[in-house]
Amino acid sequence: MTDSWVNSAEILGSDLPLELSGTGNRRALLMDALREAVRSGRLAPGTRLPPYRSLAADLGLARNTVADAYAELVAEGWLAARQGSGTRVAERAAPVTPVHRPRTPERVARPVHDLVQGQPDPSVFPRTAWLASARRALAAAPDDAFGPGDPHGRPELRRALAGYLARVRGVRASPERIVLCSGAAHGLRLLAEVVGGPWAAEAYGLPFHRELLASHGVGTRPLGVDADGARVDGLTRHDRAVLLTPAHQFPTGGPLHPARRAAVVDWARAAGGLVVEDDYDGEFRYDRQPVGAVQGLDPEHVVLVGSVSKSLSPALRIGWMVLPQRLVAPVVAAKGEREQFSSATEQLTLADFIESGAYDRQVRRMRQRHRRRRDQLVDALHARAPHVRVTGIAAGLHAVVELPPGTERSAVRAAAWQGLAVEGLGDYLHPGAEHASRGPRASRTHRAGAAGNADAVRAAGPADASPVPHRDGLVVGYATPAESAYPEALDALCRSLPPAGPPSATAAPAPPPPPAAP
Repeated sequence: MTDSWVNSAEILGSDLPLELSGTGNRRALLMDALREAVRSGRLAPGTRLPPYRSLAADLGLARNTVADAYAELVAEGWLAARQGSGTRVAERAAPVTPVHRPRTPERVARPVHDLVQGQPDPSVFPRTAWLASARRALAAAPDDAFGPGDPHGRPELRRALAGYLARVRGVRASPERIVLCSGAAHGLRLLAEVVGGPWAAEAYGLPFHRELLASHGVGTRPLGVDADGARVDGLTRHDRAVLLTPAHQFPTGGPLHPARRAAVVDWARAAGGLVVEDDYDGEFRYDRQPVGAVQGLDPEHVVLVGSVSKSLSPALRIGWMVLPQRLVAPVVAAKGEREQFSSATEQLTLADFIESGAYDRQVRRMRQRHRRRRDQLVDALHARAPHVRVTGIAAGLHAVVELPPGTERSAVRAAAWQGLAVEGLGDYLHPGAEHASRGPRASRTHRAGAAGNADAVRAAGPADASPVPHRDGLVVGYATPAESAYPEALDALCRSLPPAGPPSATAAPAPPPPPAAP
């Protein structure tokens, strides 16, 4: 079957009638059909969906296609995944009654300034160098590059990555141990399917990753985080894996202490567990050389997951896993018989980009730019808000601005009044850690959609007994704005911060007055 296909008939998949119509990507067609079924009321809130394996078999789709569609709809809020009860239609995704809308669309307030973490400034993508690599790669490409893709990924890129990661990150791997994927999230989905659960995860981390694991039936439980990184002494023999960001803990900003690096490897050896090392910005340290990957300590018990999302662009959809030998075949089998996710031509282009030295030059250029941005942030806060401070090491594409206790939510609201998009540190706290450490108070992320993951937390077992004190702060992504927009974004940030003084005096700045009438 090809990717361009038409099927306008109703298909019965495990008693789930779906109308898949149109041409194009199968996952997108399935997602559109499920959204429409929810909108129309054919799938009511709380309805349990078939297991993705059953639906894939009945619809004639690849299992990964259905699994990825479910995971993306969970992230969007259409579906909810609960440990032990499968995937269901989210309770808040009630049918919408059609209404007549005015011809002139309603104006939607958009942030004027963007300091949300997660991506580099798209204007600095190295277009000229990338185009040169694309031309060379296409001219030299073997004929099989234009046939069905190998799920391992192109050998040219795997060879280039093996050399680069060994040189820059201290990774010990042959090209045969590298499996390409469409990004870190895709890698986690594959590992969840192969390894199973439960997993331990840092108490502060990306909610999307926890929800993604939960959508694949893998519960997570929180490990405390302090200035030395994750409290790996909380790991047990019941944990199948642990998800860590050792080079630069996301989002709090500290590296994993050397003693804890050794301890987590010892745990994996003794318990037969797996360390999943998310190397999301390991190349970007500004005060010294980046620390090597934990994978180098024990390649048979650590998986390194990386991508070019931070160094080049998330639009490329190219990532990699450096796997223990025993996991290569199961991960490739879970991925499918053919490459469905990353373009072979872009893989070849990236291989040339690395081998030509262009990738090293781009990383050095971005390292200088991000360090300058971080210095500007520190200087602005020192001058205008000396009572707050930037925490963590000088690394990555974001920094945490630590706030006085009890002021985080008011600072986020004040930022919105200033037209500034920025996130609170509490939005990244694991629901299990939150309940243990903060009692009834809930972060915006947990209130909005982490219920499925909370069920997975309970199934995973008790949280780390060590308390996880909540720290009020803002997660400031300083890489995203264009060069000309960054000073104004910093100005808006400084205007949003609470004033100095005791907690009783740290109220949100008053919203700006309405403009005077002409």
